[in-house]
Amino acid sequence: MTRNRLTADQQPRCLSRRQPNISYLPAQLEDFQGSQTYANIVTFIEQLNESVINVKLADHVELIRINSILNVLDRIESIAAQTPPVDNKASRFGNPAFRTFYDEVEKQASALHAELGVPEDATPELQAYFVNSWGNRERMDYGSGMELNFLCWLYCLKHLGLVDERDSKPLVIRVFWRLVYTVYVNVLTLTHSRYIQVMRVLQSTYWLEPAGSHESSAGPTTKRVPGHPSPKAIHVPEIVDELANDYMYFACIKFINSIKTASLRWHSPMLDDISAVKTWDKVNVGMVKMYKAEVLGKLPVIQHFLFGSILPYTGRPAPSEASGPHRGHIHERWGDCCGIPVPSVFAVAQEERAQTRVIEGPGIRPVPFD
Repeated sequence: MTRNRLTADQQPRCLSRRQPNISYLPAQLEDFQGSQTYANIVTFIEQLNESVINVKLADHVELIRINSILNVLDRIESIAAQTPPVDNKASRFGNPAFRTFYDEVEKQASALHAELGVPEDATPELQAYFVNSWGNRERMDYGSGMELNFLCWLYCLKHLGLVDERDSKPLVIRVFWRLVYTVYVNVLTLTHSRYIQVMRVLQSTYWLEPAGSHESSAGPTTKRVPGHPSPKAIHVPEIVDELANDYMYFACIKFINSIKTASLRWHSPMLDDISAVKTWDKVNVGMVKMYKAEVLGKLPVIQHFLFGSILPYTGRPAPSEASGPHRGHIHERWGDCCGIPVPSVFAVAQEERAQTRVIEGPGIRPVPFD
């Protein structure tokens, strides 16, 4: 494979940093959506999606080519374990220790990419996506844009030939999701970290805020669930518990229920609406469409997207005008984009549990609302 050497000007940067003092307009988003970069990202998502049709999370997959990626994720979780949160009980917002974690990841990123076999001249580009996959250092938040960075990091590994289409299934159910296997010598069970697991550790440890009060839905991780109840089954706790070990969608529902009170109808109305869809095939197609619309099609998300030599921006330049900390950023609604703090759902849940312990007693019943 032939690839041009990366120059300093080609290293990934978001639109608002590529050319300071720019006001981004829908025209730039339109150009992005019609670009080869957009097509490559969507094709990669669809390949990953197709690879796990009729696949359970515990199904056997070949791990030889992805073990190094799993080891990198282990290292990230290890950094988090070595960077405990500081005492910040008075706040339900991000814990300042996250910045220490972020700096350590950034410090080790070059060595981690060398272990993956990433060419030295490509490391700055991949490192930008990787480091920004774990949240925003300044705002101490996390959202779909960071998850998109991780997806782009995987795409870049594929572009460089470090993984290929044969690895699509393990990339989904091992790297993005999880890997649990047993070594029968001494009956030792080993668990590799995976991206979602590590992010939940970071969110619960550092109370990362949602990136914008109208944060978009997560990636299209819904797999088709053949031979099982209809999508309405997400409202039946026993079925959710039974299928959470086999299917990503049910595992996500179980996790959401574990940190929220009341029912999905109250705290996750979009998931409740999706449950009315007749078949899993339609849910799957709809989730991919929603990802295109709510993540890849939203200017507040894409104006932070990192473009480089592998995933370049080739559209019209934006007019130069705005200034200030939000220069170049479009805010379509209150709470979009950056800099508007929203309490961490983990902080809220912990506070509610603490309050429950204070008032628990005979005849005390929980109020079924957030």
